Amino acid sequence: MLFFKLTDLDVSGKKVFVRCDFNVPLDKEGNITSDKRIKAAIPTIQYLLEKDAKQIILASHLGKAQKEIQKGGSVDEIKKQLSLVPVSKKLSELLDKEVIQLDDCIDIEIPDNQIILLENLRFHKDEQSEDDNVREAFAEKLAGYAELYVNDAFGTCHRKHASVYDITTFLRSAAGLLVQKEIEVMEPIRDNPQKPFALILGGVKVEDKIKVIENMYPKIDMILIGGAMMFAFFKAKGFEVGKSICEGVDTAKIVLEKYKDKITLPVDVVLDDNITVDYNNIPADKQGLDIGSKTIDLFKEKLKGLKTVFWNGPFGYFEKKPFDNGTNEIAKHLVELYEKGTIVIVGGGDTATAVEQLGLENKFTHLSTGGGASLEFFEGKELPAIKALKENYQKFS
Repeated sequence: MLFFKLTDLDVSGKKVFVRCDFNVPLDKEGNITSDKRIKAAIPTIQYLLEKDAKQIILASHLGKAQKEIQKGGSVDEIKKQLSLVPVSKKLSELLDKEVIQLDDCIDIEIPDNQIILLENLRFHKDEQSEDDNVREAFAEKLAGYAELYVNDAFGTCHRKHASVYDITTFLRSAAGLLVQKEIEVMEPIRDNPQKPFALILGGVKVEDKIKVIENMYPKIDMILIGGAMMFAFFKAKGFEVGKSICEGVDTAKIVLEKYKDKITLPVDVVLDDNITVDYNNIPADKQGLDIGSKTIDLFKEKLKGLKTVFWNGPFGYFEKKPFDNGTNEIAKHLVELYEKGTIVIVGGGDTATAVEQLGLENKFTHLSTGGGASLEFFEGKELPAIKALKENYQKFS
């Protein structure tokens, strides 16, 4: 890897700025409903403690604060809802060590405590500014708190934001243990996978997946498609899809024209009244919400004997029973394949959420912490934050 790893840094007696991904789900009362992303950052934090870092300054975003503000919401209410206070409390509990929560992230005095958590970075629009100079000025303020920088937020590595991209201009920078693991596991799968190799793609938008298909097509043996985007493919083939979510029909047509030899589509669909019909028999007044049992059996058969699988996107409306059945059955089958030796990589986002609901998050080769980041990685793009780490390596080696 052409970037510094955490273990390359001499952190003893140093102040270290660590960009984490604490973008955790919260309920209406502000309680954390899944602490997976917080736990994912613990190894890096513990490493810094063990290596006698003088101070660990943690930073993250939570939610889409600027979008909520642009909608006209109360700034005070948004800041209350998206504060990182619940995260600092959970971190203190997990580390069994006090984590001091600050009320802002720039233009503040940093106390002498060993572990600090800055307030939500995205309360400041400069973090995400499209103006390089504005973003860089914001990053310089963040960098002023520390002597070293560690990026442990893979879920934001596909963003050109101040705290993951521009900050590397000012400090010797390294990938944290989480980011290092993500790259080490997924890079060989993307570049030289063991075959036979299958892409399993679900979710809503074909547009979100077409670049993955284009980039990985020469290296894969099959593509299994489910989720709401299956209806775009049915529509592209001239079939009725009723009231089903159907986006990107033109893109689906392009995919079918170019890559149909490796694509397998569902053969039956579960409707909103929990009746299952063949894919070419969806009533005009019904909505498809999941793949049916014939499709589950077909996909399981197709997946026999595979060496590698990359799965991104749930197969149905998994948030509501019984329309989680397709996603659940495929997830359980992938666990069986993994236990038999298949390399199984699961993308983040909704796919990770679905897997966590089943308690299967530790049953695969790798469950990525970044949905969008893992997709762009398999599109063959160089993630901006990883590019920044590589440039930093050239500068400081």
